[in-house]
Amino acid sequence: MQYHIFNDDWLLDKLYKLDTPCYVYDSKLLEDNLANLNLQIRNCLDYQAVVHYALKANDNQELFTIIKKHNLGVDCVSGGEVEYARRAGFSASDIVFAGVGKTDNEIIQALKQKIYCFNVESQQELEVINQLAAQEGLIASIMLRVNPDIDAKTHKSISTGKYDNKFGMPFSQIIDIVNNLRNYLNIKLIGLHYHIGSQICDLSVYKELALVVSKHYQKLESYGVILSDLNLGGGLGVNYSEPEINPLSNFADYFSILNKNLTINKNIILHFELGRSIVAQCGVLLSSVLYTKQTSHTKFVILDAGMNDLMRPALYNASHKIKVLKQSDIYDYYDVVGPICESTDIFAKQVKLASPVRGDKVVIYTTGAYGYVLANTYNKRDKIREYVY
Repeated sequence: MQYHIFNDDWLLDKLYKLDTPCYVYDSKLLEDNLANLNLQIRNCLDYQAVVHYALKANDNQELFTIIKKHNLGVDCVSGGEVEYARRAGFSASDIVFAGVGKTDNEIIQALKQKIYCFNVESQQELEVINQLAAQEGLIASIMLRVNPDIDAKTHKSISTGKYDNKFGMPFSQIIDIVNNLRNYLNIKLIGLHYHIGSQICDLSVYKELALVVSKHYQKLESYGVILSDLNLGGGLGVNYSEPEINPLSNFADYFSILNKNLTINKNIILHFELGRSIVAQCGVLLSSVLYTKQTSHTKFVILDAGMNDLMRPALYNASHKIKVLKQSDIYDYYDVVGPICESTDIFAKQVKLASPVRGDKVVIYTTGAYGYVLANTYNKRDKIREYVY
């Protein structure tokens, strides 16, 4: 299947009509990836499963509508995201609410909405939710977030499951809470929550997670605690270097590895919080060459897109495939940079490109996740447009 965003002629045709920089999304690719997701859930899992789309990855309204059509729930990390999901037509029962710093007002509003559950990150948060639920005369359904001290083998800035990360609690603390649940009269414990990182490409990590989850489940069962739900988070990585070869995510292996290594009651409901692996490949950032220049050691391509439009490379040295949309027999190595007055405004160093000239069009692939949502107006630049085709 030839998707629009991998068709140079189609992109160039659109670029003559659009001002750059801009984001362009391929709705057909998103639809196919969502169909792939639901197919692999049916084929590879022996459990009832619910995928909650991680809204933080991309909150474009048109894409969100497509995601809703495929019967996903929503993973929210702020009260604003909860409200956005509700306005988009998602039921409160479709929503799980995570995050280490929920405010009292956010908690109260989510309680009143009667969301599916809170993913609770600390004992103090549990106490606050219990207090606020009592104040409102409500019962809060919760999952306790476990920090299992698993190395996700990803970038340190997107690892969330090691003991030195701010997320979750060690299992020993979970045991203490479970042993004192009688003190939390307005809390209903339904499960445990795990999320160990993002852009995980070594799938053996998920085997380790499944084994740890099973061990924890069995330990709680020995205490007489029967859980109805387990949330295994997300984090499945995508191919940033060859997006056109792997436009659809490897959900089959992801679910199969978890299914094979989980030894828990088959009646339990499994929850997943997938974001990047759903939307990353369906988006590209389109830009134009403003200038080229050469110093004594380096050739530069200066784009009209900057780190304010795509922050991932500046935030954690993320790598994206970059291509000049032209046919050429002349290639060389360039540092691809933006116009922002910061030395970190670099998309790539020493990338091989068809020799660019002023006005050439450039595509940066795999920007459907953590692209526009992180964009800002630094240097008083306008926030760029998004287009869905």
